[in-house]
Amino acid sequence: MVDNRIAAVVFDWAGTVVDFGSRAPVASFVELFARHGVVVSDAEAREPMGLPKRDHVAALGAMPTVAARWRARHGRDWEPADLDRLYAQYVPINAEVVADHVDLVPGTVELVQWLRGRGIRVGSNTGYVREIMQRVVPLAAQRGFAPDNLVCADDLPRTRPTPLAMYRSFVELGVWPASRVVKVDDTVPGLLEGRHAGCWTVGVLASGNEVGLSWDQWQALDAGERARALDRARSALSAARPDALVETVADLPAVIEALEARLAAGERPADPG
Repeated sequence: MVDNRIAAVVFDWAGTVVDFGSRAPVASFVELFARHGVVVSDAEAREPMGLPKRDHVAALGAMPTVAARWRARHGRDWEPADLDRLYAQYVPINAEVVADHVDLVPGTVELVQWLRGRGIRVGSNTGYVREIMQRVVPLAAQRGFAPDNLVCADDLPRTRPTPLAMYRSFVELGVWPASRVVKVDDTVPGLLEGRHAGCWTVGVLASGNEVGLSWDQWQALDAGERARALDRARSALSAARPDALVETVADLPAVIEALEARLAAGERPADPG
């Protein structure tokens, strides 16, 4: 008999279940380049979001606007040795910042309780390295989010947007087939890793990187401002062709039920190609 129930949901961290607005990574990248005399705007820092953080530093260094500022400041082009040097500095900078951004996205605790009540495993992965997550995990657990597994950016030779971190989650969570797994993320690379693994994918809009506002800032917007911000995020995440979009993870139960109905009707996630 075919089981048409969702078996596991694998969550991203910053911008999805913690750190409304995904602000910790942005502050860290801006500070990193500032220490080398190079201005990086918040918008530039957000553009490669979702990639493993070393790849994110590389993407910023290769960005034409940032590369031009680097050349003007240092009298030479950005080079591989700069990536090694800046990434080594990034981890401690991020570790300093991240502990101040571990508040849970409202509704996360209730969602996890709902999932566990249905026998659904709760997985997680992240673009952060394990050294940083060692600070985040206990603080999140104190607030009520303690997933069944965690795959970090440095646990595997390659992660996002490849499916390798999802494959590891399949093993650690003991779930299969991929069509019974949902990946929830606020970035295109994070959604693509789920799509490439053959999972359902759900994009998060309001709490994520594409809107980039804190909870208080989001609450202060009027209805029109919120609608415009959501439209911008929806447009950005459409590149990953997610199966569903939600404002925050608090809206996920209805999506899970809809996906289970689609499974029962014989549907499966779209071809990852």
